[in-house]
Amino acid sequence: MNLKMIPVVPARPAAKAIPQTRGIEGEALDQFGRRFTDLRISVTDRCNFRCGYCMPREVFTADYPYLPRSSILSFEEITRVAAAAAAMGVRKFRLTGGEPLLRKDIESLIRMLSSLRTIENQKPDITLTTNGVLLTRKARELRAAGLDRVTVSLDAMSDANFRRMSDSDFSVQDVLDGIHHALDAGFRRVKVNMVVRKGWNEDEVTGMVSYFRQLPVALRFIEYMDVGASNGWNMQEVVSSNTLLEKIRQAGNTLLALPAESDSDTAIRWQHQDAPGEIGFISSISQPFCNSCSRLRLSTDGKIYTCLFASEGYDLRTLLQSGADKQALQEALTGIWQQRDDRYSAMRTEAGGGTRRE
Repeated sequence: MNLKMIPVVPARPAAKAIPQTRGIEGEALDQFGRRFTDLRISVTDRCNFRCGYCMPREVFTADYPYLPRSSILSFEEITRVAAAAAAMGVRKFRLTGGEPLLRKDIESLIRMLSSLRTIENQKPDITLTTNGVLLTRKARELRAAGLDRVTVSLDAMSDANFRRMSDSDFSVQDVLDGIHHALDAGFRRVKVNMVVRKGWNEDEVTGMVSYFRQLPVALRFIEYMDVGASNGWNMQEVVSSNTLLEKIRQAGNTLLALPAESDSDTAIRWQHQDAPGEIGFISSISQPFCNSCSRLRLSTDGKIYTCLFASEGYDLRTLLQSGADKQALQEALTGIWQQRDDRYSAMRTEAGGGTRRE
C-alpha cells in the first residue's frame, strides 16, 4: 500500500492575542450561541505509539523537537485555568496528550481538578483518553485520585493490524488487559474508541463488536479525520458511520437507538438488544456536530484552541506566568469564547468535502 505521508515537522505557530471580553456576568455564549461546558487539557506532547493518523513516525522521529520541561504547563497552572473555566460553567475536564499517562504523577493533577467545584457546587466530571497500555498498573490509582471515566483507543483486534496502525511493539492483549483493569477499578464509564480507516482496519469492525458486546463498555467508531498537518489525510480513506452501522447489522447485531447523554454529545448511540455492550458513532466527516460543540482545548504549552482543527491558539501561559488571578483568567477565557466562530467540519461538508460515495 502506497500511502502519502507529509515528512515535515509541524510548525508551532505564534499565539494570537487574547480578545477583549464583553463582560463575564452570566453564561458566556460564542458567535453561534454555543455554551462553554467542556475543557480538553493536553498534559504532554509525547506518546509511546506512532499512529499514522495522529503522530506518524515519519514526522515524530527521534529528533523531533518536543517541548522542553520549561515550556510545559505545571499542574498548578492547569488547575488555575480549570478553576476559571469551572466558574464559567464548565462541568467536564478531559485529559489528553500525547499519551497522558506518560506525564509523571498525573494522579496529583486529577486530585487537584477533583477539588474544584462547578457553578452547581458539584465535583466536575474528569475523564482521560489513553492508549491503555499503562492502565494495568495505574487504573486503581487513577480511580482513587478522582478520575471518573476513561476512554481507551484501540484500532484493531489482530496483532498484525494493531501493530501496523499503532506502529509500536505493544500487543492487542496489552490494551485489553488495560481495559479490564479499568473495569475492575470501578470507573463510572469505560469507552473504547476505534478510528476506522479504509484499506487499513475496516475489516476489524465486526470483530471489535463481537468482543465488546458482552462487556459494560461503550464501543465508539470514529470517522478518520483531517486533524493537524501531519497525517496525510485523504477523503478516500474515510468510511462513513452509516456504512459501518449497516455492516454491523448485517453481521447479525440487533441494535436499539439510545438518547444522547447531553446536548453536546458527539456520538450517535446504540444498545445491543441482547447484550450489555453499547455502540456509538462519531461522524465528524459525514455528519458534523459543530452546531453543538461546547469545547475549548488547552495545549501542553498553555495555548487555548477553539476547535480541534484549529492551527492557531491564544497564549494563556504568559498570562499565567504574570500572576493573573482567577478573574483575569476568566475574563481571558470569556473573551476567547465570545469571539469563537469555528465550524470547520460543517464548512467542509457545505463545500462538498463531507460526503463520499461508497
